[in-house]
Amino acid sequence: MVGKITRKYSAGGSHHPVIIIGAGPAGLSTAACLSVLSIPYVILERDSCIASLWRRRAYNRLKLHLAKRFCQLPHMPYPAGTPTYIPKDRFIEYLDDYAARFDVRPEFGCFVESAVYREGEGEWGVRVRRVNGEEREYVGGYVVVATGENGAPHVPEFEGMGGFEGEVVHSADYKSGDRYKGMRVLVVGCGNSGMEIAYDLASHGAFTYVCARSKFHVMSKEMIYWGMVLLDRKMPLWIVDKFCVFLSELRYGDLSKFGIIRPKDGPFFLKATLGKSPVIDVGTVHKIKTGEIQVLPGISYFEGGNCVKFTNGASHRFDAILFATGYKSIANKWVQDETNFLNEQGLPAKKFPDHWKGENGIYSAGLSRRGLDGIASDARLIANDINMIMKSKRPFTNHTYEACKEN
Repeated sequence: MVGKITRKYSAGGSHHPVIIIGAGPAGLSTAACLSVLSIPYVILERDSCIASLWRRRAYNRLKLHLAKRFCQLPHMPYPAGTPTYIPKDRFIEYLDDYAARFDVRPEFGCFVESAVYREGEGEWGVRVRRVNGEEREYVGGYVVVATGENGAPHVPEFEGMGGFEGEVVHSADYKSGDRYKGMRVLVVGCGNSGMEIAYDLASHGAFTYVCARSKFHVMSKEMIYWGMVLLDRKMPLWIVDKFCVFLSELRYGDLSKFGIIRPKDGPFFLKATLGKSPVIDVGTVHKIKTGEIQVLPGISYFEGGNCVKFTNGASHRFDAILFATGYKSIANKWVQDETNFLNEQGLPAKKFPDHWKGENGIYSAGLSRRGLDGIASDARLIANDINMIMKSKRPFTNHTYEACKEN
């Protein structure tokens, strides 16, 4: 349903000053910031709960990779006693408390099929199909795309993959390694999820392999923490990168002999320019060095049965393959915007820091590849911008305001 502050505008009607699409951390943050400014909104969510990615598509041992000071949503600090690196269940509790504090009550089971700007009316029409088959249109002056970067799991295609006789699963469906004990498991993807899942598998007795076809930095949580602190204190990025790479070399040594190749560009530079995060080590490197986890190069093709051919010419047999290959945004499938606010990847066409605002009252929250800190920043910018424009009475037509007031 609609946030408490909006009921006098929207009960029984379809007109809303602001339409937020998505009830993950980005949608919740935007709703909270709007509520603080007394701006009415409606929030639409396709699943039956808030933060469904965290509740239903995250593995059990997951903790926030960054310290809590960089993962706080607007207007509500973490309670006393919260650990520095927050476990998944504690973070979900925080999101539940956050929604309760700001009385954020989404309309669940709403699958957005299109969002179209009507220039003649100066408003957006958002068409929704509910889980019961009912269709409805919401009309508003502003649309906030808050569906996140993780709209749909991404699984790359390889020659012969359809003939693989073992288990194939995406990390979205992985919870724990306990059921893989004694099995030969290949983890495809060497990002944070892939490397942590590999650690979890090995810890549960699986014979674990990681496919690492790209170069990446390995950092500890403490290195990332102090790097971000230095950046907050306006230390030049290149100096922070050199400092963190030096610490990484000191701690981990030369990892190239284990199949891990460090990029030439620094970790924070890659994050700022490409949105590519360094791997934050949770103990995986130690298991790689001891041989409990083996690093393999890129996949060439599937040979049939349970065998996979790799780019170095070697073949290996596996009982299961787990794709930790990330997600993709699908917002570009339903945002019908002639100004091309979103690109083909469903991400903002404009580069950071101008990514969050488009034309005609469309915004994005949580699509900057800057984690929860980026989400909080987006939400504040969006709410403040809408507040400023509404005070100037430019974006809304009289028709839209009158419809909202009548409802």
